[in-house]
Amino acid sequence: MLLPAVGWSRAIALCLPLLVAGCATHLSTTDAPAIAQSGPGPDVGFQRLPPRPYTPPGWPEPLEARVLLPDTPADALRPAALLVHGGGWQRRTPDDMEAIAERLARRGYVTINVAYRFAPEYRFPAQLDDLEQAMDWIHEQSEAWRIDTARIAGVGYSSGAHLISLLALSGEQAGEQSRLAAVLAGGLPSDLMKFDDGRLVVEFIGGTRAEKPQAYRQASPINHVNADAPPHFLFHGRWDTLVPVDHATDFHAALKAQGVTSELYLQHYRGHFTSFLLRDSAIEAGIAFLDRQLHDE
Repeated sequence: MLLPAVGWSRAIALCLPLLVAGCATHLSTTDAPAIAQSGPGPDVGFQRLPPRPYTPPGWPEPLEARVLLPDTPADALRPAALLVHGGGWQRRTPDDMEAIAERLARRGYVTINVAYRFAPEYRFPAQLDDLEQAMDWIHEQSEAWRIDTARIAGVGYSSGAHLISLLALSGEQAGEQSRLAAVLAGGLPSDLMKFDDGRLVVEFIGGTRAEKPQAYRQASPINHVNADAPPHFLFHGRWDTLVPVDHATDFHAALKAQGVTSELYLQHYRGHFTSFLLRDSAIEAGIAFLDRQLHDE
């Protein structure tokens, strides 16, 4: 049955606020979500540097970072954000994170938006090695870019969120320079053992769950949660069938059980891709969370 034109117009008008602003359930381990306790700060301008390699000579593949430097007072150290794109560990580019990087730069963050090596040519933990190298490089540039190395956040979506969270939770083993102060992660695959031996995960690990159970456990962020984990802001679509929502709810519960500050922003009527495409309200809530974690004295 077809609706008349006026019917379609009315339906679109009714649905548009839902699609654009979205409905969400915002859960917090504190008294109230950070977005409710801190308004947006004033935006600043930023400088875009030319892409530059962050890997040393002899690295298996040369990798580049895109850097944005905010226009903040010349004598002030500022927080930074390491951004990692998604794509199933084997496709896409830092272009996907550019708008988020710009939003963070306007809020005073030095942003470092990086490429990493892809599966199946390079398998886990190659991608984690790349991010550890990126963190070393950020520390090397910290004086020139006035980065407070105690206030570096990780930001990612999907497989990028997986790598960022894994970096944050395995930082103790990797060394002090790999430690992140907070994480903003969307569509996070937190437990790789939950996947039914799908191609992307098998090619990332290099085998099935039965063949490489230890690697699957090692590559699952939820298995590394402990009381020293950095604060996490998680956003996830309730209709996500690629990375089901229990990846987020279980991970939030694991952080909460360890006394780690965590917020979970569940996007209603969103799948895996629409959660990223229609992410603005989640990102604003996530940046408010980062602001509270990294700017409060």
